[in-house]
Amino acid sequence: MEQGRFLIVTGMSGAGKTQVLRTLEDLNYFCVDNLPAVLLPKFAELCRQTPNRNAAMVVDSRGDSFDKFVEMLEEMKVNGFHFEVLYLDASDATLIRRYKETRRRHPMEHGHNSLAASVALERKALVQVREMANQVFDTSRTSVAELKLKVRSLYGGEAEAGRMLIVVQSFGFKHGLPLDSDIVLDVRFLPNPFYEDSMKHLTGNDAPVGDFLSKFPQTFEFLKLECQMLDFLIPRYESEGKSQLVLSVGCTGGQHRSVFIANKLYDYLRLKSYHVELTHRDLGKKA
Repeated sequence: MEQGRFLIVTGMSGAGKTQVLRTLEDLNYFCVDNLPAVLLPKFAELCRQTPNRNAAMVVDSRGDSFDKFVEMLEEMKVNGFHFEVLYLDASDATLIRRYKETRRRHPMEHGHNSLAASVALERKALVQVREMANQVFDTSRTSVAELKLKVRSLYGGEAEAGRMLIVVQSFGFKHGLPLDSDIVLDVRFLPNPFYEDSMKHLTGNDAPVGDFLSKFPQTFEFLKLECQMLDFLIPRYESEGKSQLVLSVGCTGGQHRSVFIANKLYDYLRLKSYHVELTHRDLGKKA
C-alpha cells in the first residue's frame, strides 16, 4: 500500500506555521501542533502503519525537547523514514512587528531578553534545521491567501495544483483598501445596521443584522447582479491561467454590511464548487 506524506512544519515563530497547519487540515492531513521533538520517530512509526493518510506536525522552539530536533531528524533518516521538512521564515523586522501587533510572548523570551534578542536567538538555534529543509517559505511579504495557495499547490496533490483560489474578503474602507484586491465591491449604499441601537455592536455574522439587510430589495438585487458578473468573469480568469482571484467587499467599518454580503458571495461560490476561501479582515476592529 502507498505510504502517505509525512510533513514536518517548522521555522521561525510568527512566520505562519499555524496558518499552514490549518490549510493542511483542509487538505485532509492528520495534523499535530507543537509535537515534542523526541516523539517524532515514534509518531512517524505510527503514521507508517496507516497507509494512504498524509500527516503533518509542527515542531518548533515551544517544545521542551527542541534541542533534540536535529538529532531526531537524523535518527529518522537512518531508520529509513521518508519525510519532508517545510521551513517558514520571515525577516526579523516582520517577526517583531507581528509579535507587537498580537502582544504574544515569544517562546524564547526568557528573563530579560528583548523581543529582538529572542528572535535572533531562535534564528541561531534553527540554522541546522533550515539547512535540512526541503522547502523554505519566506512569508515577509506573503498574504494569508498567497500562503494558502502555495501550500495547496505543493501539498494538495494533482487535484489542487491547477485550481484557481478565490478569496472573498470583507473590509472597512476606513481601515484602508486591501492591496491584494482584484475586484472591489462597495456596499456602502446599503442601509447601515450600525445606526440601529440593537445592532450597533453586532456583526454581519449575526442573524438580526442579516434579517435587517434582507428586508431591503436592493440587497438581493445587488447580490443577483454580482453573482451574474462572477459567473461571467471566473471562467475567463481561469482560462487565462490566473492562480488567485481576490474579491474584496467593503463597507464603512467592515463590521456589518460587507461581512453579510461577503458571506453570501462565499456561499454562492461554494455551491458552484469553486475553490474558495473566506476572511473578514477588519471584523472586531473599533468602528
